[in-house]
Amino acid sequence: MNKLIALFALICITVSCKNKGKSDYILPTSNGNTNKILVVIKGNDWEGKIGDEIRSVFGEHQVGLPQPETLLSVGQIDPVGFKGFMRHAKAVLIVREGEKEKITVEKNKYAEPQILVYATAKGKGALVDLIRNRGKEIIKLFKDEDIRFTQRIFKKEKLDESKFQTVKNLGITLTIPERFRLVEDTGDFLWLRQHLKSGIARGDGSNNVLVYSYPLEDESKVADNITRMRDTIGKKYIPGTKEGMHMITEQAYTPFTFDAEIDGKKAYETRGKWEVKNDFMAGPFINYTIIDKENKRVIVFEGFTYAPSVNKRDFIFELEAIAKSLKIK
Repeated sequence: MNKLIALFALICITVSCKNKGKSDYILPTSNGNTNKILVVIKGNDWEGKIGDEIRSVFGEHQVGLPQPETLLSVGQIDPVGFKGFMRHAKAVLIVREGEKEKITVEKNKYAEPQILVYATAKGKGALVDLIRNRGKEIIKLFKDEDIRFTQRIFKKEKLDESKFQTVKNLGITLTIPERFRLVEDTGDFLWLRQHLKSGIARGDGSNNVLVYSYPLEDESKVADNITRMRDTIGKKYIPGTKEGMHMITEQAYTPFTFDAEIDGKKAYETRGKWEVKNDFMAGPFINYTIIDKENKRVIVFEGFTYAPSVNKRDFIFELEAIAKSLKIK
């Protein structure tokens, strides 16, 4: 009897360990940079019309940047090669033929964090149409996931915002990485700067965060006043190296403004270029103008980059991730 009990106990322990091992399996860490995807598609299709459509849609230039840079960087691999280490890519688009046209999403299947987007259609012509008609939807899936990924990283190295009087006065929270340093905090206007060094000509570059607000008077005029307001702030708070120099919106380039939403509130996203009046400094900016009806005000988050001679898409993307972490208490 004692031997039977011991055998039964051993079986229970073995089964328990096996089940625990399965549930506690840890996925490998994914690889790949933000704004970069791996497309799983047959080589012939990649070189044909489907690949042409993918390159056309995903290769569209990001607005507001001084140099042409695509919305996403795209690599390709044949389905037979999508195994082992290659399956650990952070962002994957799998293009395949099937009976029904659909776009589906699967997360953390082979690695973590990971997003797999499946684009399925019946036949090659239908796949071309799917990419053409729903390509922006697919891009948004990848972009939104990259925003969340970046925000999780920033949250681990979050700057203590409670020490900034402007943040406290505005009653907001932001997830800003601690590598940003204070430039100015008046209680009404906050300026933080991150120094950028790698590969930048003519000395250090920088990523910058500005936060301020102004009274909400006529909501219908907010979008039209974005450029005028940022020029007013530039003149007041962001001087150049000599008298008469200050930041302005680049006069030779009209900014692009889109409808947006921040913390559930109506907002406008504006992308464009800034310059210093009477100087040669310039770069891209991203501006979120948020309508806070409850408090009868407009909150503005702006990020701008100075990084001569290097690509700036990913710097602006980090500023976008910070902006979209903004919450009004």
